[in-house]
Formats: sequence, C-alpha cells, structure tokens
Amino acid sequence: MMSISNNSFATIVGIFSLVLLSSMQCRAQLSSTFYDRTCPNALNTIRTSVEQAVSNERRMAASLIRLHFHDCFVQGCDASILLDETPTIVSEKTALPNLGSARGYDIIEDAKRELEKTCPGVVSCADILAVAARDASTLVGGPSWTVKLGRRDSTTASHPLAEIDIPGPFDPLDRLISGFANKGLSTRDVVALSGAHSIGQAQCFLFRDRIYSNETDIDDGFASIRKRQCPQEEQNGNLAPLDLVTPNQLDNNYFKNLIQRKGLLQSDQVLFSGGSTDSIVSEYSNNSHTFATDFAAAMIRLGDISPLTNQSGIIRIVCGSIN
Repeated sequence: MMSISNNSFATIVGIFSLVLLSSMQCRAQLSSTFYDRTCPNALNTIRTSVEQAVSNERRMAASLIRLHFHDCFVQGCDASILLDETPTIVSEKTALPNLGSARGYDIIEDAKRELEKTCPGVVSCADILAVAARDASTLVGGPSWTVKLGRRDSTTASHPLAEIDIPGPFDPLDRLISGFANKGLSTRDVVALSGAHSIGQAQCFLFRDRIYSNETDIDDGFASIRKRQCPQEEQNGNLAPLDLVTPNQLDNNYFKNLIQRKGLLQSDQVLFSGGSTDSIVSEYSNNSHTFATDFAAAMIRLGDISPLTNQSGIIRIVCGSIN
C-alpha cells in the first residue's frame, strides 16, 4: 500500500479545497437564465408592473433605478431596503438618504404579488428590484442590459449602514470615488451611474445651499430659475427636475448641463469641477452611445455587489417582511 507523506497529504487537501471553493463560487454565480425553468414568465410579469407604473408617472422610472442603487449600497443587492420596521428590524426606509424620498416600494410589491400567483416562493425581491431598474431605464429612453438573476433576500436590514454607505448630495468628489470603490466600482462607474440624474427630481433643501451660494461653479441664470421654486426659507419639499432640459429622458444631457455649470446637486457638479472626472464628463457629453454603453455596464456591476445566493438568505413571500 502506497504511503503518503504529511506534506503530500497537505498538498492534496489544499488542491481539493481550492477545487471545492471554485465549484462553490461557480454555483454562486448569478445567471440571466436562472428562472427559465422555475418561472419562465418572471421577466414579463415584472415588466408589466413597471410599464404600468411609469405610464402613470414618468418620474417613477428614476425612483425605481434609485431604489435598486440604494439597496445594493447597503449589505449588497439583497432587498434589505424593502423591509418594514418591526420590533426586531430597524428599517432602512427611515434612514436619511431614503426618508421621504425613496419611492417605488409599492411597485415592487405589486410585481411580487403577481409572481406569487404563478410562481409561489420562487422569485426574490432582490431580483425584482434589479429587473425593475433595467426596465425603468428602457422605458424612458435609456439603455437596456441583460440582468443576471439568482439573488436571494436578506432577513436583516441595516439602518446604520444606510446612513453611512449611500452617497449623499453634498459629498465631495473624493468621497464619492472612495465610497464607490468600497463597493468594487470604478471612478468611471461613479460618473456613468450619476448619469441616472438625467431623470428624476430633487427636493429644495438638497440644493438650496448651492443655488444661493454665489459660487463660481453655478450658472447665474440657472440659479435664478431654481430660486423661483426654492425660497431661502421653508418649502423644503418643493421639487425641481435634476435635468431641466430633458427631465423625463435618460440621456447624456445631464453631462452637458455639468459643463455649463448647471448641475442641480453639489454632488453632480463636483464631477466637472477641475478634478479627475472632468474628462469622463466631457466624453459622455459628446458621445451618447459611450454613455449608454458605460451606464449599462455599470448597472450590471452594481447588481453584482454582494448578492446572497444558494442557501444564503430567503425568498420573501411579501417583500416588506420576513416570512
């Protein structure tokens, strides 16, 4: 009988462990065909809900993209943002970046309710969020992309992380870049994903300081227009479109605005303020195809942030609560 030395045995065990780990990682990979057998009509069902919502209110497209983004930046893309407050869960919905501004929860629940009729307990809320974001983009003239599927839903939320990890409207460029880098996203991704601000609206209190600042990084005429609906005091919730020119179209006009010093939020304008991202903004402003391609690729990378797969997490029956 052949004997094996301790060193050889250790090597064999090491190789086996690497193979096993590699196999586990492959099984954990998301796949665009994940529901082809278990719920073949899943994507159509989600799209129907999103189409109806965007048809009723064009702004909802921006809200659904933002909801997916805010979900993925906290604990990964696990639908933790959808969980309601309970005695054991402090909801992310009440965190400052989401409170009074995150919308679209009901659209995700509508889609989930329809899916439960035909495929009970199969499609995760995290996947619905990812698909809804893609569909929202296409419905307002933005790019499409192939959504990878197979995420599972968390059983926890993190209000503290939602307060810290979600990028803010007053963030300087270095903080934006480092925050995205912490999630595995590049500086180019920062600029591409910021292009989602080509649609949607912001509340007065989020851009008041900027339009009354008298700084050189804001166009005077642009500031004057914004002041009409955003007085120096009160009316904090008054809304203004992030892109005044094509507010309901996901296009590259957002970047043209930045070059003209017409970014509504401070975190928008810092992308074109003499820093490392100026060249990317210029590139996107000149080439809508490049922006669309990069936006789609960045959204795919966003959806890849720390998903729960295999036996991790659960498939929620109702997206706002644990089964």
